Amino acid sequence: MPCGKFSMQAGSPRNPADPPRGEPKGRFDVLNDLRAIVFDLDGTLYVSNDLGREINLAASRYVAELKRIDLVGAAALIRATKKMLSAASCVDSTLTMAIIELGGDVRELHRRFSTEIEPERYLKRDERVVELLRLLGESFELAIYTNNNVMLTTRIMKSLGVGGMFNHVFTIEDSWRPKPDRGTLDRILQSIGRRPVECLFVGDRYDIDLRLPASLGSAVFLAKNVEELLNLIQFTSEES
Repeated sequence: MPCGKFSMQAGSPRNPADPPRGEPKGRFDVLNDLRAIVFDLDGTLYVSNDLGREINLAASRYVAELKRIDLVGAAALIRATKKMLSAASCVDSTLTMAIIELGGDVRELHRRFSTEIEPERYLKRDERVVELLRLLGESFELAIYTNNNVMLTTRIMKSLGVGGMFNHVFTIEDSWRPKPDRGTLDRILQSIGRRPVECLFVGDRYDIDLRLPASLGSAVFLAKNVEELLNLIQFTSEES
């Protein structure tokens, strides 16, 4: 059976296809409950096609060695596997999920990411993002929840000028289970001491970053680029 499709405007607080139980809350009801904002990292706090290509290239090199095929064939195999997983689940799949499906080891994949990728070559400080986080941090507890590893996450955040601006940073290394994962999300909520309704999740991929927390009752905010991310200050402002 074909997967159901829907559209969602970027920068919107929640997908109407996945409302929490009961009547949907208005923005001011959400603000009344909101205590913490949980951000995705890659593709959310920054967008870099060049860095994305480096990550995909490192993954392709790993699969090429694993399957004893050439680099072009490995890249094609990863794309086909992601497409297959997405078709089977009716939601988007991730690079990490594809590597697992192909018999790869998540720890080895991220070891290669840490040694082969230099995010500093592609990223720079964006004062708009720094100021956004500074303002949000005055009113809310801020956290990162990313499928990236500790080393790259730290280097990326430093390059962006946002190191030290978050109360909590959660990476793939906390569970070695990629998003979306209910067990990992439950542990994150427990760690920050917040109920789902007290959290706003921000990400660039609805299926990966937002669908699961939305199903638990969290508000979610889809932002596919920095310009859309900056609208977050209006959404969280009682005066707007």
